[in-house]
Amino acid sequence: MGRYTDSVCRICRRENLKLQLKGERCYTDKCAMERRAYPPGQHRHERAKFSPYRIQLREKQKIKRMYGILEKQFYNYFRQAARQKGKTGENLLVLLERRLDNMIYRLGLAESRNEARQIIQHGHLLLNGKGINIPSCLVRIGDIVEVREKSRKMPRLLESLESAPRREVPSWLELDQKNLKGVVKTFPKREELTMPIQEQLIVEFYSR
Repeated sequence: MGRYTDSVCRICRRENLKLQLKGERCYTDKCAMERRAYPPGQHRHERAKFSPYRIQLREKQKIKRMYGILEKQFYNYFRQAARQKGKTGENLLVLLERRLDNMIYRLGLAESRNEARQIIQHGHLLLNGKGINIPSCLVRIGDIVEVREKSRKMPRLLESLESAPRREVPSWLELDQKNLKGVVKTFPKREELTMPIQEQLIVEFYSR
């Protein structure tokens, strides 16, 4: 499977939005968006034509890169959301939030979703008492995620928990910081997602 190997700061600059891809660095003066708040590339200062198609594409790319998902997988989430009852755009966001790597990031056990994927793939977590190494696993109401006993003194994990107060744990999750355990209380609601996302543009993009 292909993966992005270039600087992730270029992604934030391209989307003109802090996507929190570098964890704690995004809150410091070293953040590329603080130092170079303009698109990367040779023609960054030229006036761009914002056609309806371009606006829809940029919104899709922004969300896809925010959650670290490739095109085929993202489109599969969209098709799954379209089959569910309710608004397709909101269903899509709920599916993305239910990813295990996103849950670990939201709980504060990792500084970024990419770091959360590494923690999961290296086998440091238990899901309902069983080992799990699939970052894309969708959590359900009542699921319990905890750090393995032998992994609870990992320096990166402890550092993430120290900086976690910057990002409040969302109301649909519950964190037991002492036991390094998280519980899914309910599914997230649209109003809880504070990032500037216009999911209707994605629906329009795939409905062309």
